[in-house]
Amino acid sequence: MRNLITDVPGIRVGNAQNRKVRTGVTVVLPEGGAVCAVDVRGGAPGTRETDLLDPSCMSERSDGIALAGGSLFGLDAAGGLMHWLRRKGHGGKFLDATIPSVPAAIVFDLHNEGDKSWTDERLYFDLATEAADAAGKDFAMGTEGAGTGTTAGEIKGGLGSASQKLDSGATVGALVVVNCFGQAVIPGSKRFWAADFERGGEFGGCTDLPPPAPVKTEIPEFAEAGLNTTLAVIATDLTLTKAQAKRIAMVAQDGLARAIHPVHTPFDGDVIFCISTGKQEMEAKEVEVTLLAMAAVECLARATARGVYEATELGPYPPYRSLK
Repeated sequence: MRNLITDVPGIRVGNAQNRKVRTGVTVVLPEGGAVCAVDVRGGAPGTRETDLLDPSCMSERSDGIALAGGSLFGLDAAGGLMHWLRRKGHGGKFLDATIPSVPAAIVFDLHNEGDKSWTDERLYFDLATEAADAAGKDFAMGTEGAGTGTTAGEIKGGLGSASQKLDSGATVGALVVVNCFGQAVIPGSKRFWAADFERGGEFGGCTDLPPPAPVKTEIPEFAEAGLNTTLAVIATDLTLTKAQAKRIAMVAQDGLARAIHPVHTPFDGDVIFCISTGKQEMEAKEVEVTLLAMAAVECLARATARGVYEATELGPYPPYRSLK
């Protein structure tokens, strides 16, 4: 296994970035579309087509997910991915029209000292097309894609991923764009809040570091609503209904709570999508949903720490590996 969300059969991920602007786009492409739901927990989200993912709404499947920087400008990435999918013949058939369904969410990365005076109105549209062209089973983490210009508290954020195989044979994976207001690392230490979930030294052997003394969390002076968001996608090959996927997305928010402190603040727009490729049938449905949700929590916590651990220097925020 790659320890990536693409360990889930039928999932591909692509990244594209503009290092001058210090921003980027990440796309998640489920082969043939997937059942999709979403849970929005933060107080300042920026999204597109999330209402349609409610279990009470008609549409059952999505053809791709676009995650982007750029604040609200980044929602243009959904249009780029929509047109890319349409050219490939993917999407719902409505009379003579093919219309791909592409939910999207954005992070705020306009404060990282990149060139924000760009005049290219197609920036995020084209980045999404480039990311889709590059999509595959292997992809880079850290300062890549939608994680290019992100921050994690007072250090560099990034793009992270992790996966896990369940005893039933099913697979669950997580992809996360870490751009949080809170800290992913316990203040005064190099120990991630998610250290106890680490597997195989995937984020630097944090389990070998002693836990720090109790610390007091203070609100930074730069705090301002809307400047942060952590975005995530949970994927599985288990066959889920949209309501079950919604429940897993809700429970998976606990993964962020185990990896970021504080989380779900008024300053964040935290969003988690859950997609099911349906490559494997379930037997004990609700039991499997519960086990899957538990695994999703752990995967997302690990993916969050990995995103910060893999980040490289770009802009004014120091990367994790430069910490003393």
